[in-house]
Amino acid sequence: MSFVIFINGLVMVAFAVLMGGVAVGFPATAPVFEEPGFLFGFLGGALVLAATPRAEHLRPLHTFLLTSSVWMTAAICGAGPLYFYGLPLTDAFFEAMSGITTTGSTVMTGLDRVPHGVILWRAILQAVGGVGFIVTGIALLPILKVGGMQLFRSESSETGERELRNATMFASATLQIYFALIFLCGLLYLLGGMSPFDAATHAMTTLSTGGYSGYDASFGHFTSPFLQWVCTLFMLAGALPFSWYIRGIRRRVWQSEQVVAMLRSLGVTILVLTLWLILRQERAPFEALRLVAFNVVSVVTTTGYATTDYTLWGPFAVATFVVLTAVGGSTGSTAGGAKAMRWLVAGRAMIAQIRQSHAPHRVTFVKYQGRRVDPDALSGVISFFVLFAATFGVLASLLSFLGLDMETATSGALTALANVGPGVGDIIGPAGNFATLDTAPKLVLIFGMYVGRLEMATVYALLAPLFWRELVASR
Repeated sequence: MSFVIFINGLVMVAFAVLMGGVAVGFPATAPVFEEPGFLFGFLGGALVLAATPRAEHLRPLHTFLLTSSVWMTAAICGAGPLYFYGLPLTDAFFEAMSGITTTGSTVMTGLDRVPHGVILWRAILQAVGGVGFIVTGIALLPILKVGGMQLFRSESSETGERELRNATMFASATLQIYFALIFLCGLLYLLGGMSPFDAATHAMTTLSTGGYSGYDASFGHFTSPFLQWVCTLFMLAGALPFSWYIRGIRRRVWQSEQVVAMLRSLGVTILVLTLWLILRQERAPFEALRLVAFNVVSVVTTTGYATTDYTLWGPFAVATFVVLTAVGGSTGSTAGGAKAMRWLVAGRAMIAQIRQSHAPHRVTFVKYQGRRVDPDALSGVISFFVLFAATFGVLASLLSFLGLDMETATSGALTALANVGPGVGDIIGPAGNFATLDTAPKLVLIFGMYVGRLEMATVYALLAPLFWRELVASR
């Protein structure tokens, strides 16, 4: 338990340091960052000094608590400068939770006039949240057997790479690749005509698949086709497994079933919607391809950038985008959603069940990456989808009960749970904003973003009285 407190204290101190850095770099908004920086630095320092870090005694029960509490602590710290900037408390917490979970939903309007220090802080939240989820998703969730995540550990270590099982070396390699991609993305943005500040902030929110922009028009502010294609490429890069990059660079092994499945499904979807846009709106072929590719990749990778209001493309396109909201990127990436690996395994499990029903005496196995899927992992995948569907139903019902129309309620619940950003409709669609929602719906969406990023079971375990009884008994 002391280790959990110690780590949360370190998180507070780290955010205080980041606030201090932004205050120094942008003196015009220094008071916005100095006061919460001092507060969280003091509290975090006190927790670090008071707790004794004994990681060797960290049990799975503590890991559930550590994972859930660290993300909540990060969101609270992230909300500090936004609150001191002038946002109401609920809005500040909404914006910070959306940032740290890389959801990208925003309650801020007039972004074109917001000080650069605050815009940079939003980008930093998403950059930190993106790399934080990679480490959480590969180092912690497989241990907890959340949502069948142990499958990804098997995929990552199939070539016998000990470095992928070494937390320190993996974290170092991940950070190197993550920031190298951010640097390369920012450089291309700069070459494409962005200002250095825009290039830096948008590179951070692109690779983190977060989608925060410094403009109300989102990425549509930049009309350059070159910039939009660069963004499409790097949104996709952020949604690919980072261990896949490590294996490819170190071992020249690029095989990954979920990567192949994700790229194929994206290709088919982009082709179909491009033809739809050409035929329905008589768009030029290359313009249609660029618009479709950007917005489809943005939704599937859960980035949430938009260059146009795709809800005006017709009912078929709208229905397609709603379905894509739940798909997600690859496991082990910065993307949210259900993830390609789980869809693959669930689909194969369904096919195996159908075959079994036709031939009851036939022995069928579900395989992934050429290996038989362990029953515990398969159960985890099925449990994830059950929890996902149940949570979505509860969130949508609550939002509807709180006065939102059905379209806003359902798309809002789905976009929060999948950490995508925009929903559909006039209120929270790609041309809308979450600012007009009342406090209660915002709190529901905050919870949705939180449990969605931590894949639900991690948080729900803490809600069970048995968890706390076992935690107390283990002391």
